[in-house]
Formats: sequence, structure tokens, C-alpha cells
Amino acid sequence: MSSQLSRSSLGPDQLAAWQDRLGDDAAPVGLSFFNARTPDGATVDLALLGTPPGSFLAADERGDDALEAGGLVLSDAFADEGIEIGDELTVVGPDITLPVLGFTYGGSYGHVSIAFTSLETWQNLVYGENHRDRFNAVALRDPGGVDLAAIAEQNGMDLYTKAGAYDGSPGFAAESATMSLIRTFLVVISAQVVGAFFTVWTVQRTHQIGLLKALGASTTYVVRDALGQLAIILATATALGMVVAVGAGSLIGGEVPFRLEAGSLISSAALLIVAGMLGSLVALRRITRVDPALALSSQP
Repeated sequence: MSSQLSRSSLGPDQLAAWQDRLGDDAAPVGLSFFNARTPDGATVDLALLGTPPGSFLAADERGDDALEAGGLVLSDAFADEGIEIGDELTVVGPDITLPVLGFTYGGSYGHVSIAFTSLETWQNLVYGENHRDRFNAVALRDPGGVDLAAIAEQNGMDLYTKAGAYDGSPGFAAESATMSLIRTFLVVISAQVVGAFFTVWTVQRTHQIGLLKALGASTTYVVRDALGQLAIILATATALGMVVAVGAGSLIGGEVPFRLEAGSLISSAALLIVAGMLGSLVALRRITRVDPALALSSQP
């Protein structure tokens, strides 16, 4: 199978190989993109995910009942478009009409909000009556004590973790690489800005540094003092930036795909502080080379 779910095709034999070992911890999944018309004629995009009623992927009894009835359980995002429980959506192409039986948090796939339905309904929409029980992937819930990799290899299948399967979402890998590149550039630029600030700060403090050395302070002490002051400034500025980021994020709400997690926020703050300290190293040479006599004689 392919890590991009829509390009993968599996059948009952592959499913049986997993269910013989895992039982209900293995569930078939189908995922395809569709357009659908609402009762008022508007068009919405669906990332339609099909799974059998009773599978562990059915989040609760209400969702399971909806799958059993052959209807749709939509992501909450569809409610913002005016769709309500009881509405009927006509899937463009096969022109099959399905009732909306509930809403849940479903997220998105390929930037398209997910809609859940039964696997049988999904198969009829994608393949028609000659679907031969095909689907895209097998979702696994690892019970422990089972060599999942060996089962996959024996059946000619690829095994992905949940995080690894994200790469199968269209554009996910490319977009993640772009965002990582942007973050890297921001960290590098931050280090350069701090280095420039520290250099100017050192030039302005040349007389103070010269006076400290003239009074007997060692170069190590002067460097440690300067780095300590910079660390305090960096920590304070970064903490203030975190407060602003959290406040701005709370105001953005659900308008954009934006989320702040404590772990990523703290790690990003620590990275910025470390990058800033590294950027400040460009000014240390100037501190170590300050001549006390020359620095003092340059003052009126």
C-alpha cells in the first residue's frame, strides 16, 4: 500500500491477516475526496472516511448508530457552513443522497474537513456495486505483544505509525518542510539580531569595560558579567513574547489552524534563548580586546 491513503487499495485477504491476530483492534478504512451539494444548492468539499460500524474508530455509540444507518457524521466545521442534523447532502458523481446524522470533532485531511460514514456506503460511492469489499488501509490499535512489522512484511504491506501516516496526507510533507525551513530562518535571524544588539551594546559600554579591567577585573569576569546581563534580557524578552503569543492565539480562536502547546512553546523559547546567546558570541572578541588605558583615555 502507499502512505498516501487515497492511492492504496486493499482487500479482505489483507484485512483477515490482521484480524486473525488482533481481532477488533484492526479496522478497515476508506478515504476519498468528494464534492457534495447541500439542500440549498451550495457545494461543500468532503474528505469522506468510511469505517465499519462497531469498529474502534467509531468514537461513541451515537457515531456508531449513524454509521449503522448509512448516514454522515460531519466534522464540526460543517456546522459553521449552516449544515444541520437532518439535512441531506448529495454526493456529486454517484449522485447518492446521504442524511446528516451528527457532528463530531473530525479534523481535516488535505485541508478538507472530514466526514464519516460506514465502510459499505464509502465503497458504494467510490467503486459502485462492484466494490469487492475494497478499502484503503487497515487502522491498528496496538495491544502489545504482537510483532506488527512481521505481519505487515508477511502480507506485503507497509506499516506506519500514526505520526508517520500523516505524510500520506496530500501536501503534508512539503508543507511541514516549508514550515520547518521558515522556523529555521527565524531562529537564525533572531541570533543575528541579538548578535548585532550585543555588539552595539558592547561598543556603548567600552568605557565601563575598560574601567572594570583597570580596577583589576579579569577578562573572564567581564565576559561572564556581560553574558549574564544578556541572558537576563533574553529570558525577559522571550517570556514577554510567550505572553503575547498566547494572548494573540486566544484571540484568533478557530479562525485559522493555530494551536499552542506547552511543550512546543517552552522548547521554542529555550531554542530562541540559546540561539540568542550563540549570536552574542560575535561581540565577545571585542570585550576581550578592550584596552583599559585606551578606553579610559578616550573619555573627556
